[in-house]
Amino acid sequence: MGVSKKTDSTDFILSAAREVLSIEIEGLEAVRAKIGRSFAVAVELILRIPGRVVVTGMGKSGLIGRKIVATLSSTGTPSFFLHPAEALHGDLGMVVSQDVVLAISNSGETEEVNRLLPTLRNRGLKIIAFTGRPESTLGRLADVVLDVGVPREACPLGLAPTASTTAALAMGDALAMVLAKLRDLRPEDFQRNHPGGTLGERLKVKVSQIMLTGKALPIVSPEMTMSEALPEMNAKRLGCVLVLDHSGVLLGIITDGDLRRAMVAYGDVRSRRVKELMTPDPKTIQEDQLAAHALELMEQNLITVLPVVDRQGHVKGIVHLHDILGKGQFRFTGV
Repeated sequence: MGVSKKTDSTDFILSAAREVLSIEIEGLEAVRAKIGRSFAVAVELILRIPGRVVVTGMGKSGLIGRKIVATLSSTGTPSFFLHPAEALHGDLGMVVSQDVVLAISNSGETEEVNRLLPTLRNRGLKIIAFTGRPESTLGRLADVVLDVGVPREACPLGLAPTASTTAALAMGDALAMVLAKLRDLRPEDFQRNHPGGTLGERLKVKVSQIMLTGKALPIVSPEMTMSEALPEMNAKRLGCVLVLDHSGVLLGIITDGDLRRAMVAYGDVRSRRVKELMTPDPKTIQEDQLAAHALELMEQNLITVLPVVDRQGHVKGIVHLHDILGKGQFRFTGV
């Protein structure tokens, strides 16, 4: 196979790459426009069955199916991949009647998949199909059909699955994420499924290991003026100051949001006392609790910082959302 002289042109290369992405986006928009009642039926079917989602497909569709399995399993929907050819030679023993099948074939005429499905139907399993041709054999065999057809492939020959596999993968992501929301998946649930992952590592450590302490804490007293407090907020760059009494007990917090609301209400706030503008009794966490719990509290209360206190209310540190999710360096202060 020769190399075209066009590859000498950077403009040609970049234009060709952008064209591929445009075709992929076009395909995703087409699939999004076709989402309807059948998608809700598929979700309800998966939620209703006590078993697992058995995903099957050949070739490139099989590879997409394996990725969908990984996403479903990690977000609370038990699933596994069943190779359609191997299934007919013994692997059917993995399937039970409480499972549901997700079969993937863009053409809907993949021989190995369509040979397998009648056997699964005879076992009482319901079938969800991802196909670009709802009128195909696969479409007729399925109980629920999700149309993942795209206007064209990005392959210049129209042969290699490109936009169609992207569409199937995206539909799988949509299915998995909707199921996760309906199952009320929480950060600690995700962590249990990812004990070796980066986010999993962050969520399973104790707050004491990631909190900021000492001179990094933005601390002010309630009698300070805001003119005195603002330099501390700017210097520590956490978007807040902690208001402590003389013994180190947390009295309140002033965040960037509190400051903006005070400026709307009062105008110039520099001469006002900290105690006038602080939010008293803010949400807190103790240092022996998990980062997963800190993240849950932040999500529930729409906040990005949590003061860390002991049982008597003395400030021990502060934990920021970025230190949990990993923006910048994830700082461990203990083991």
